[in-house]
Amino acid sequence: MTKNLKIKVCGMKSTQNREQVEALGVDMLGYIFYGPSKRFVGDSPDAGLFQSDKAKVGVFVNENAFEILGLAKNFDFEYIQLHGKENPKTCGILKSQGLNIIKAFAMDDDFKFSSTAAFEGIVDYFLFDTKTKEHGGSGKKFNWHLLENYKGNTPFFLSGGIGPDDAAEIKKLNHPMLAGVDLNSGFEDEPGLKNIEKLRKFIAELKK
Repeated sequence: MTKNLKIKVCGMKSTQNREQVEALGVDMLGYIFYGPSKRFVGDSPDAGLFQSDKAKVGVFVNENAFEILGLAKNFDFEYIQLHGKENPKTCGILKSQGLNIIKAFAMDDDFKFSSTAAFEGIVDYFLFDTKTKEHGGSGKKFNWHLLENYKGNTPFFLSGGIGPDDAAEIKKLNHPMLAGVDLNSGFEDEPGLKNIEKLRKFIAELKK
């Protein structure tokens, strides 16, 4: 099953690095539009950063829907990933404009999967990330066994602290709704700069 997992690499900041990542055969590239993040694309991002033929994902935290729509149009995003307290109505507004929606949930041992139910049928994917004080890129894992409690019908991405040595463990996961992996801080030389060899090795192992 894991041979068909989508590979999403998030937190792209430089055109050259994006081109190198793209050449690895990844499926999706994520760009963070959240000022406090170390991987924020910046107020005037590199002009070539978004000139990719891979699926582009704009990542936002509690941003105004109309601001998101404007940026999605400017940069030709196919996907919008929402990492804050966005409600189903906001997701529906964005979805109605032709965008694919990924809704992130912060996971810890107290997480209730019932909180995902209101988004069923509205968003395209869930993304299960580790709960931290900051949003994303913590390098910390949550307990993946919690995923066994997810009985919903929306496919999901696994995120949160995935590193170069985790391919074998991910291949053991047999959840029917696991659609892909979200790779970020575990494959970086510095925030926003991905280590190409680590990514290449991981992807090859995952697809074996």
